[in-house]
Parts: sequence; C-alpha cells; structure tokens
Amino acid sequence: MSVHNRLEPASPWVEVVATTEDWDLAAPHLLKTMLGQLVVIRAFEEYVLELAGAGLIHGPAHSSIGQEAGAVGSVLTLTSRDAVNGSHRGHHQFLAKAISHVAPKGLDPDEELPDDIRELLLRSLAEICGLSRGFSHGRGGSMHLQWKEAGAMGTNAIVGGGVPQAAGFAWANRQAGTDAVSVTYFGDGAVNIGSTLETFNLASAWRLPVCFFIENNQYAVSTNITEATGEARLSARGLGFNIPSWKVDGMDPLAVYLATQEAVDHMRAGKGPTMIEADVYRYFHQNGPFPGSAFGYRTKEEETAWRQRDPIKQLSGHLVRRGITTQKAITAATARAKRVMAELGDVLLEPLPGGKPGQRRIKPDEWPDPAFRDVGVRGDLSEFADAPLADRDTYTGQVAQQKFIDAVAGVMARRMATDDSIVVMGEDIHRLNGGTNGATRGLKETYPDRILGTPISENAFAGLGGGIAIDGRYRPVVEFMYADFMWVAADQLFNQIGKARHMFGGDGAVPLVLRSKVAMGTGYGSQHSMDPAGVMATAPGWRIVAPSTPFDYVGLMNSALRCNDPVVVLEHVDLYTSTGEGPVDDLDYCLPVGKAAIRRSGSDLTIISYLAMVNYVLEAVESLGTVDAEVIDLRWLDRASVDWDTIGESIKRTNRVLIAEQGAVGTSYGGWLADEIQRRYFDWLDAPIQRVTGAEASPSISKVLERAAIAQTDEVIAKLIEMAGP
Repeated sequence: MSVHNRLEPASPWVEVVATTEDWDLAAPHLLKTMLGQLVVIRAFEEYVLELAGAGLIHGPAHSSIGQEAGAVGSVLTLTSRDAVNGSHRGHHQFLAKAISHVAPKGLDPDEELPDDIRELLLRSLAEICGLSRGFSHGRGGSMHLQWKEAGAMGTNAIVGGGVPQAAGFAWANRQAGTDAVSVTYFGDGAVNIGSTLETFNLASAWRLPVCFFIENNQYAVSTNITEATGEARLSARGLGFNIPSWKVDGMDPLAVYLATQEAVDHMRAGKGPTMIEADVYRYFHQNGPFPGSAFGYRTKEEETAWRQRDPIKQLSGHLVRRGITTQKAITAATARAKRVMAELGDVLLEPLPGGKPGQRRIKPDEWPDPAFRDVGVRGDLSEFADAPLADRDTYTGQVAQQKFIDAVAGVMARRMATDDSIVVMGEDIHRLNGGTNGATRGLKETYPDRILGTPISENAFAGLGGGIAIDGRYRPVVEFMYADFMWVAADQLFNQIGKARHMFGGDGAVPLVLRSKVAMGTGYGSQHSMDPAGVMATAPGWRIVAPSTPFDYVGLMNSALRCNDPVVVLEHVDLYTSTGEGPVDDLDYCLPVGKAAIRRSGSDLTIISYLAMVNYVLEAVESLGTVDAEVIDLRWLDRASVDWDTIGESIKRTNRVLIAEQGAVGTSYGGWLADEIQRRYFDWLDAPIQRVTGAEASPSISKVLERAAIAQTDEVIAKLIEMAGP
C-alpha cells in the first residue's frame, strides 16, 4: 500500500481577528485618525454618487462605499515613501494614501478640514468629473487616479493590470537601498488573472517587498466568488507561491491595521512579499448609485447583514465605549464632511441656465481645453537638448567593419558602465554567454544586480519594468526573445506602459526600452516570426526604432535609452551575423530622433523600407540595374518620428513610391504609411503607391512555405519589373 506523507506549506497562513483587548490597547490618536479618514472618504463617495445620479459624471463612478476600512486600515501603516496602486474601484485607496501624505500626523475628525485636505478632495473630485484641475487634468477620471508625490502611483481600469507595476515599484525601492514597500490593491476578480498570478511568482522568486492586498468584496460585477473559483478563501493563493498570507475582516479597520502592520514589518525586514485578503462588501452595484439587489444578483437581506457591520459604525462604537469621543461629536464630524463636499461641489458647479430649480452643470471654465487632447501622448524630447548627436556623415570617431550583434552587446555594456540606472531583464539573458543571441554577453558577471533573468512570464516582467519606469529612478530594458511574445503581454505594453504618460496627464516620463527580435526566415514558424511594426505603430505612446546597420544600432539604442518615452527597439535575426561599419571606441553618440537615412540616391523611384528589408531592396536595385531608385531607411517608425522631410523631398523628385517590408500583409506597416503618403503628397505622385509585403499567412516551419510567405530580394525585383511595365 502506498504511503501518504502530509505536506505543509512553506509559508504561514493566518487569520487576524481584532479582540476587545486590541481595541482597548489601540492608541486613541490612531482610532480618531481612522474615523477622520473613514468619514471623509464616505462623504466624498456619497457626493460622487450624487453627482453621478444627476448626470454630472461622464463615464463610470465605481463607489467604494462599504470597503473603506480595507484602504484606511492598511494605509495607516505606511509612509509617503511607500508606494500603492489600485483597482478601478480605487477612490478610497487613492484618498487614504493621499490624505495620509498631506496629514502624516493624522486627521482629527473633531476639527475643520485643513485647506490642503480640501484642495486634495477638490482635485480628486475634479478628476472624477473629467475636469482640468484634476490630478490628471481630467484624462484619468474615476478609474485612473495618480499622485506620485504622495506615493499613489495610479489606479487601474484593467482587472489585475496594475499588479505587475507594483512589483516594479517594490524592486526600485529595494534597489535604491530603502526599506520602502509597495502595496497593490485588487479585487476578487483579479485573483484569477494571469498577470496577477505571474506577479505572485516573480515577486516571490525575487523576494520583492510588495503586499498583494485582495479586497474580496464577494462579487466580480454580478458573479459571486464561489462561482468563479474552487477556493473562495483567496489568500490561499499565497501558499502556492511561498508568500506569507493573512486573512482579515475588512469591515474591521483595526483588524486590517494589525494584519497589515505584521505584513509591512515582514517586508521591511527584507523577507519578501506578503498577501492580505480583506473580506469587504460594496454596498452598491458595480457602477452607480443603486444596490446590487436592484439588479437581482444579491438579496436585500444579504446587503442589510453586511451594512450592520459597517466599518464606521464598528469604529464609532469602540470610540464611544472607551470615552474617546461621543456620538454627538461623530455625528458632527459626519455632517462637517458632507458640508465640505457640498462646498467643493459649488466650486465646480453652477445652476443650469434655463433649467429647473436645483439643476446644475459643470462650470464651462472647469473643462479642459479640447486642444489638450493629444498633448503628452509622448514627451517633448527636451531630454535630448544636450545629447551628443551624430549621424554617419557627421561622426568623427573611428569606424571599422564589425558584426551587428557585437554592436548590440557593445553599446549595452557601454551604457551600463556609464549609467547606474539601467537595468536589463528578460528570459535567459543571464545565461548562455549573453542570452540566446549574445546581446548581454559578459554583463551578468559585471553587473549581477542589474541583469535580471526572469521566469517565462512576459506579463509580469514587462509590467514590472513598466512600474520601474513609472517610479522614475531606474531605466528598465526589457527583452522579449521574439516579437510574437508582445501579444502575450499586450495589456502591459498597450494598455499600461504605452498609455501611462497621456492617461495620467501627460507629464510623467515612462523611460522603458523594449528589445525584441524579428525572426522570419529562421524556421521558427508562425508564433516566433512576426514583424510587429505595423501593429505597434497603431499604439499611442510608443516610439519605434528599427536599426539596419551596426552604426545605426549604437546610435539608436543610445537615443532609446535617453528618451523619456517607452521605445521599442526591433532587431532582425538576419542582421545579427551581418557585418557593416560600426564605431570602434566612441559608443556615446545618439542618432537624431526622427531622422531617416538615404541608403542610395536616385531619381526614378523612391523606395521606403526598414530593418533587414533595406539590404534586400539595395540588392534588388543593384542586381536589376535598370531603375535609378532612391532607397530610404526609415530607422524611426512611430507616427511622431517618421522623417517626412526626407520622404517628401524624395517623392517630389521621383514622383513614384514603393514601400517594401518583409512582414505579413495583414499586419503591415506599409499600409498606414501608404495612406499617409497619398494624403500628404498626392499632387506629386504620378502613379499609385506600390507595396512589397509578405503573404497573408504567417511564416510556416517548412523552409519552402516560409520562403513563400516572406518578402526578400526576389519579390522586390518582381515588383520593380512590374512597375517598369512592358
């Protein structure tokens, strides 16, 4: 008969319950501060619902009424140096952290709210209403609240989307030599999201000081937690990742405080991540001022039972019992907070002209200027004011023939030697003598704490890199082994990193570099071969560089690492073993942002290309010998950085255009480029814009079928012959 040995988890899992003795021992100042925050946050949320009911909030208003104790109890264990981020239902998380920053000595509920607290509430309310004086100038609204100065790093509309970023904040805190920690708030729905689970694993493996704070409000919209998972005690997730975990009644602010205090002590001692599950309850529906019972998925009896354990009611009972305050004073504090919110509303609102009595509207001068629409999608490139700019024709250093991959490794080594803020992360980059292609050769030995080999979890480490970039103290370089893996981490790349600057007001830098390779032609098949340029160019926020020579790679990587926007650096496997001119000793120059290169001058035809396809185009033109083509290597591919001056001057001379790329026609970069060219230069075109692309299908494993699916020299020659006519 088999033997069954009972296994025990490596980390503890406990429930923390605040006893009457705990309440009696709690400092009066702590309890009054809890009450002060809870009353203010509750009044704020009730006023938000009032505005939503009056149609004065455009978009959702995800109320946290009923859940406030989880945020208040946990934040009061933190300092302004600690970072928090949160969920789409994050007003209470944001306000608790911001209030604690503005009033670090506490918030007395018996006193009038100070001016700086009133200003905080006004700016928060304005942001939720989408107004210019909001923290993000109205762009964030209810679901995207950020005030980095207070350590409130941003709430998030994507379920689980902010969790990897919190690991990035934690990494930056530890790397900077501080004991500051990170807390990420998310709900029961996010517990089952891949990015969340990936981050549990990464944080545990790297022993990061991040607390995963689960606000288990029992429902993901209308789906009860028991329907969504086989283990409804969500803090059990921590055990599988060796993360110490606490479960607590989230309606009890003192119990939350005690549990979080233990977790924070654990993290500040350098022992790694923690997890807290707080059982809370949202009194209203997912969005708006109606209870869940109005939609049929909860009963009124259930809602009443939870309301009877209201956190303000529980805290008030202990304050009165201990003689710290009176019910009359608590009632006055509640009325005072409501009055303040009404006064702040009067700052933003005015009577509706011609409306019924009591009808109001947003004051017209509170709205953002429509001209602000696109400001801050990317930065203004002021970081290049003192950059050592050079191109091949102005470079004064020595050049020599070198392998492309040596330029990749060489410039990264140079930048890490001169800039302690650069950190590189990716799969296998710390092994194999520089990763799978040698791009980080020798760097792990020289910079062991800045070359980070990651688990296979692109969502987690891309998001972690995004968090590091948003934190601002370090410059992450994230390597994806193949460009196809971008779609594994699509939320982090497109919804998070790419949108962060603009979404939070346009002022915050996001200095992240994403390196990835295009591998078509190598036999790696459909899921390891794509050219992502066409899709990436549709995503706001990203800059895209595509180097085709060793010299360009050095200059473009230097520019990418100086840039305060996220930059994708595309590398083609065809080029790694190629040779070309590259710098011998001066590896510090930057290629100018938005400057293309003319690889061949000509007068008959303008051919526009990028990456390895540039060489195929040059080979085709030279071998055919009958077309005097001008060949432009774009180098910068994002919409903001395309060199229209060089393109336009060429078109005005040749009057014909061919766009050549290797990738599949469905994800083509040339599609949008052709559209833009015909609208900008229609009067100079003597013929329709022509294109060379790969086929519709992704490249296959078969050598024959793969070659048939991609464009190279032969396809360019065929198109040139076709364009020449009979």
